[in-house]
Order: sequence, then structure tokens, then C-alpha cells
Amino acid sequence: MEDTYNTIEAPTEGLYKEKGSKFIALAYPVFTEEEVKEVLAELKKQYYDARHHCYAYILGADKARFRANDDGEPNHSAGDPILGQIRSADLSNVLVVVIRYFGGTKLGVGGLINAYKTATAEALALATVVKQHETALLQAHYAYPQMNDVMSLVKEYDLPVREQHFELNCRLTLEVRKKLQEEVVAKLEDMEGVSVTVQE
Repeated sequence: MEDTYNTIEAPTEGLYKEKGSKFIALAYPVFTEEEVKEVLAELKKQYYDARHHCYAYILGADKARFRANDDGEPNHSAGDPILGQIRSADLSNVLVVVIRYFGGTKLGVGGLINAYKTATAEALALATVVKQHETALLQAHYAYPQMNDVMSLVKEYDLPVREQHFELNCRLTLEVRKKLQEEVVAKLEDMEGVSVTVQE
């Protein structure tokens, strides 16, 4: 199973101007549809006076979840060119929003496609591309005496700990590479008194 993908390290911005219209492309690393909604809501507040907020995103190592939105521009003249640029850069877990300020002169569908494509390409060209592994979050529940066993497994697999609660009943949220998920879950469940839930 392919579990590595390329994404961008940090948000970037590109700009394209034509016939008075301004296209501001903003690229973000994102992991969930929830994050996409939050970014869009924030940008709509920030650029409330813009005519269009067109966007596209691709999620997951398999790139199976994606969406393109024209936000009032002619069909396929905005979202698809943005999506096409993310695809041709071979990226995933990326959202690009292109904000358009209308300059008074219509660009026509060809002009729009070119503008959205160019602005997106500009933003992505400025991004630092990083290789990531697709991961899942596991929650391990166990009694205090099992602490050493659980912690030595965390160490063995070098698992990032996202959250921890150490009381009489302990809870640990771990990030594990998708490829190793079954193996790690099986080892944890083999330990006496340890239960595991996978967070989707």
C-alpha cells in the first residue's frame, strides 16, 4: 500500500494580474475537510470584498478525496485549473484558494482558466515540498502497571505521542504510520489489560 505522498511544508501565496483583475492564490497544507472549511471561512472574512473565492483540494496518500469549486465563475474555468496544478505538481493534503478581485474587463473562459492556473502555479512554485507518510491516530487505554510495556513499544516504533493522561487508568494518543497500523495495534492488544481504538 502506497502511504507516502508529497505535500507543502507551509502556506504560500502567488499573484497574477490581468486587465485590472487580481488573482491572489493561497496554498495551504491541510489534512481534513474540516480544516478546508475553517481556512475558507477565515479567508472569506479576510477578503470579504473579493468577488470570487475559488478553490480546489486533494487529500490522502491515494489522492482519492478531492474537490474543485468555481464559486460563481463559469463552469470549469476556476476550480478545475486549480486542481490541475495541484495534480501536476504531484501534491496531496493541499488546498489552494484563489481570490479574485474583478477589474471591470471580462477575461473570457480561456483568460480565466489561464489566470487561475498561473496564480496557482505561482503559489505552488514558492512552496517547499516535503515527503510525508500517511498516518492514523491510535488511542491506547491501559492500567498504570502496563506503562513500561506500552512505553517501550512507543520507543521501539518511534511513535509521536499526541496526547497523554497518566492516572490510575492511562490513555495515550499515538500517531502511527498507516503501513504499520495493524502491526502496532496487534502488539498493543497482545499486552494484558491494554485496549486500543483507532481514530478516523
